Parts: sequence; structure tokens; C-alpha cells
Amino acid sequence: MDLHLKNLFGRFQDQFGSGPGLGPGSGVCLMKVEGISSNIIQSIFRASASLYRSEPWKRLRPGHLFGVRVGKGSDWPGKSQPFQCVQFIGGDGGDIAIYMYRSMDYALKMTNDSWEMARVPNLEVFRVTYELESLMLPSNKRMVKSLSLEVSGTDRFPVIDVARCMTSGELQFRSPTLEELRLVFAVMKALSLVHPLLLQEEKQVRGLPRIIKFSPFIETVDVQWPPEMFKSHDFVAVTVSHTPGQSYEEKSKKTAFAREDEELEIVSGMTNLQVGYSAEASLRQCTMCEKAVHRDESVCCSHCRATIYCGSDCERRHWREMHRSVCSLYEAMMSREEELKIKIFTFSCYAENPCEWLGSLGIHKMGMWRRQCGCYSHRPFGLLRSFSSDAQSESWGGLDDGDYPKDLPIQNLNNGRSPGMILLSDWSDYYDLRCLSPSSPVSDVLSYPLTLYHILTTLSTRCKNLLLKGKEVTVHYLGPEGELDWIKAFAEINHLLNGLGTVQIIMVGPEVPSDLSGTIATTSATNNNRVKVSFVKGLYQDEVTYLVSPDIVVALNCDLDGYSSWVGAVEAVNNMRIPGFFTDKTEDACGNANVVLRNAGLNISHPLAPNPFRSPVRTCAKSSNLPCYSNGFILGVNT
Repeated sequence: MDLHLKNLFGRFQDQFGSGPGLGPGSGVCLMKVEGISSNIIQSIFRASASLYRSEPWKRLRPGHLFGVRVGKGSDWPGKSQPFQCVQFIGGDGGDIAIYMYRSMDYALKMTNDSWEMARVPNLEVFRVTYELESLMLPSNKRMVKSLSLEVSGTDRFPVIDVARCMTSGELQFRSPTLEELRLVFAVMKALSLVHPLLLQEEKQVRGLPRIIKFSPFIETVDVQWPPEMFKSHDFVAVTVSHTPGQSYEEKSKKTAFAREDEELEIVSGMTNLQVGYSAEASLRQCTMCEKAVHRDESVCCSHCRATIYCGSDCERRHWREMHRSVCSLYEAMMSREEELKIKIFTFSCYAENPCEWLGSLGIHKMGMWRRQCGCYSHRPFGLLRSFSSDAQSESWGGLDDGDYPKDLPIQNLNNGRSPGMILLSDWSDYYDLRCLSPSSPVSDVLSYPLTLYHILTTLSTRCKNLLLKGKEVTVHYLGPEGELDWIKAFAEINHLLNGLGTVQIIMVGPEVPSDLSGTIATTSATNNNRVKVSFVKGLYQDEVTYLVSPDIVVALNCDLDGYSSWVGAVEAVNNMRIPGFFTDKTEDACGNANVVLRNAGLNISHPLAPNPFRSPVRTCAKSSNLPCYSNGFILGVNT
């Protein structure tokens, strides 16, 4: 093929392709939008680039429709949000875009189980089409160049317009309004955070089109308006649902009413729990009356199997007063049990009885593991006998070489690493880096320092940038308990920084012993120690004014809903308007933390999600069978 024809054919394929879109861009230019400023255009292009980098088209197809609700209906002209349904276009060729429709019905009319878009007369479609720079019209090229707009991927820029098919079948285009641009900005920012959380359904129905199926999903995140878009509030809540209109509350209510007449059958069908070894391990707590009950004498809801009761009376009362509204939500949480298992390890990852689990590994009552059961609960946190710097194996409970991380710089371990911060995605990356055996249980303790490291280097852009520039990050670490005896484990942060940046961790909480308060601990015996840990006894809200200003606040396994003292701490975080991250053991507990934070006026900018550095060891919650892992789930505010 002649070169000029090959180039022409390539341009034709890029522009028209075989994808489901409505064809090439219209040529409208944002500079023509009435009332728009260059700062607004730059913010929109940054948001579109952020969405593009999250690569939604790798999984999502036009058949995956999303409902979006930005703020309240009264925030928009006409008291109704103009476009409420989102569709990802492309992935199999042709246009790469997101389309927004006024309703799900309109979206279905234009797709109708076909891979090609149908041109339905008089339906408007809001389009954000990612076009190659070489294919853009001169007016858009000039805009991109003059404003130095952020590129999406390597060579694409968004072209934004509103398309309408005329009765003749031809397309008519118009420029978006300023209000529509505000809407698409918020939607793009929210979708870039939310769509990676979609969980794929394992069961596929034979005979249906080749498309990935996702479980019903709903999540609300807070998006910060850029200063130039500010209007009455600097944050706006964006709710994304799949399918459009999907809601846990609506689903739970519908399910509960449908089962109202079956209540007696549910109670009579309750299932006895069969597990329990020692007296301590088999004791659970009734969800309704909080009475201690042996596990082999307890019952649970036969539908969700999550909640535990001492008997049928409590089960019946709890169903009527509360459980009926959340049973389906708990059922969904229980269904994620298999997905939450981390399957790279060869040691037992179930510890209903912590003492027996530690004993099976030969580390019961040894080293740092003494805090992983109740045998040393009489000793205050932070005051267990420490070990000398040359007895690292002893601090790890006498584990063999290759089963615990050596207190040595990364580049000294013959792994070819040069200086520079190391980014990790999960336990597999870490174990490979440290050449640890999959039979090593150290991830159970290292969940704390590696969760903190994950927050600093992956979830918090600001902290990551400070570290990359070689600067110091100050962390206010709230409510430490067992961590006070695991300071040597935090040496891993020092080694993973790999010679770049420093971290000052200030552990603040009522469990800090008086003897430890005001002191500074050494995490590593190496000369180049970039992590300092200091201790302060007291409630955070009382001590924060005397502390060095933080770059970030962290609270691990926090149980925000369980202690009234957290109210003042959360208020202090809100007043400072700084980023904060919180973890908890179960999805339900983290969901409750979400409510506490929202009620305090904090903006949930990192939605609740499984923590990749949760402990792989499943334990038992007091009054439920929900999947329970140390640092199992994480959410963030003000990020």
C-alpha cells in the first residue's frame, strides 16, 4: 500500500473505526462557551486526563450503564440534573469516549443490545470524545497549544460537545453550556475513583452476549470544585450506581417487605454455628442484647448468615427493629468472602482461636507475636520486654532466615535495586522484593507499617510528591495499641523509602504508657534511618495543638463508631482540613466509620475499598460472621 494511502487509511480507522460511537468529533471548541475561562478549561482537561489514566475501557463496554447524581436536583437549572446516565464508548475499536444521557431509557434506545450506536431522532447525547491530536480541527489544536492543556494518555485530548440526531438521520452538534461542563467535571472525577471498585460477577449466563457482568454497586464520593467553579460549596457529593438507580436501601427495603410474611419461617430455620475450640475462642456476643454466648449454642440469620444471636427471641426482635433493613446488604458483604482471601500464602489464614493459630506456627508467646493473642493483655501496650538490635530473629519469634525481613537496606540484598522509593501494589510484590517464603506469616504484623506506607506512597499524592522530592512527611498516627510493641516492624518503611525522603510518625493515644510518652524510638539499626517514631499520651483533640503540624492523619483498625472519644479527634481533623485515612476490620465497621466521618462534615474522597495490605489472616468479629481482617478495609477524607 502506498505510504500516503496507508496514512489516510489509518486516520480513517482512528476516526470512524468499528466502534459503537456516533462518529468523529463535531469540531466545537470550548473557547466558544459563553462565560467560560481558561482556568475552567484547564480543570476539565485535568479531570478528563485523570479518568483516561484509570483506563475504564479495558473492562467497561456500552452495555455497562451508570447512574450519576451530582449534588441535589435544586443545584441545577430547572431543578433537575440535565444528564443522569453514563456510558463508556469504545474499547473494541472506534471512538474512545464517555456519553451521558438524560435517562437510562434514552441510553437503552440508542444501544438496544447492539455494539453499534443507533441514531434515535431528537435525543441529545453529551459526549466527551478522546481524539488524537493529529485528527483535531485547527480551532481545538490552537486552544490546546495556547493553554498548555493536559494530554490524556500520550497523544489524545477530549473534545466535548452535545449531539442530537435529526429526523432526517443527520447529526446536529452544539457547544455545551457552562452548567453542563460543571456536571461533566464532577462526573469524570468521581468515575475515575469509583469504577475500579466494580466487582465482576463470577456466574455468567450462557447464551448472553460476550460482556463482563458486574455486581450491583453504589458509592458516594466527595469531589472538590476547582476555585473557578466554586458555587455555594467547595465540595459536592457524587453518587455513582450500577445499574442506574441501584440502591442498597431500596433493595433492602424491597427484600424485607417481600419476606415479612416469612418471618416465623426464618426464625425456625436459623442455623447453629459449628465452630469453636477453646472456651475463649468459642465465646461470641449476641447482636441484639450483647450477651456472651458460646458459639455452638448461638444462631445466625439463615438468609445473610452474618448476624449472631443468643437465641430466637433476640433474632426475632432484631429483625423487626433493625436487621430487616440491612439483611441484603450483609448478604452482599458475605458474598465477597472468597474475593477477600489472599491466596499466595501457604500458612493457615484462619485464626478463630489466635493462641492455637500462633501455636501451629511455633510462635505463640514469642517476640512481637505476643500482642496477637490475649495472653499478655495484662501488660500495658508498649511495655513488653524488647530485644537487642542483634536479636532480630528473636523479635520475630525465632522464625528461620528467609521467613522475616532483614534490617538491611534494599540495595544490599543483591536484588539489583538502585536508590529510590519503591512502589508496591500488594503482598506478592513485597514478598518477592524481600525474597520471603510464602510460608512466612510476617504479613500479619507488617500489615500496619505497610498499610501506612501504601497510604503515603500510593493513596496520598501530596505525601508521595514530598517524599519523591526528598522532603519530610509528618504523620499523626492516632490510637496506637499493639503497634507500640512493634516499632521494629516499622523499619520496613525506612527500607522501602530506599534513600528518598523521611517520615516522622507521631503516635498519639490514651494507650501510650506514661513511661513512653515524650520519647523517640529508633526503628532501624542501620545508619541511614529515615523513619522517626515519637509517642504522646492523651486524646488527640487535647494534644494536637502542641504537636508539629501534620501532612496526614492515619488511624488503623480505628473502630470509629465504637468509642465516644473519637468524636473530638474527628472534629480536630475536620477543623484542620487535612487528609486522613482510616481502616477497620470489617466492611460493616468501615461503613459505620464512613457515616461518622460524614456526620462530622468530612468529605469522603477515597471511597471504602479493600486494603491490599490487609492482614491475610481472617479472624472473628464479636457478633458477626462477616469477613474480618486486620486493616481489612480503608477509606480516606480530604485527599
